Amino acid sequence: MQSFTVDAIDRAIIGELQRDGRLTNVELAQRVGLTTGPCLRRVQRLEADGVISGYRAVIDPVAVGRSFEVLMDLSLETQEAETVERFERTLTEAEEVVELRRLFGSPDYFVRAAVADLIAYENFLSQHVMTIPGFKNVTSHFTMKALKTP
Repeated sequence: MQSFTVDAIDRAIIGELQRDGRLTNVELAQRVGLTTGPCLRRVQRLEADGVISGYRAVIDPVAVGRSFEVLMDLSLETQEAETVERFERTLTEAEEVVELRRLFGSPDYFVRAAVADLIAYENFLSQHVMTIPGFKNVTSHFTMKALKTP
């Protein structure tokens, strides 16, 4: 495992880019109190070291017809390698799955799914998730209000 030296200025750069990954180098440098050359070199070093691993667009779920979000706790019948690999591959490939995490303990998985509505969720659950060999059970949690998201 690599060790990175991240100082206060690096943390400020990271914080600003987490808030807005489309900042120009000039804007970023102004916000963190650097000139443009040193700021650019720090960003490039953070990227090269893997501290900054990528940039992404945050999409409005309403605009793409996926405003109904469900948090799911999923468990498997067995932890056999083939069952786990098939389950993970199937869920990773599902467009409804926004986030997938394997957990220690129970449940086995945490899934965040985004679909159009309750009917679409029921369809996703019954025709996709529950048909995966090794699936045991699910507990669904419906989001009332998102207060802080990644």
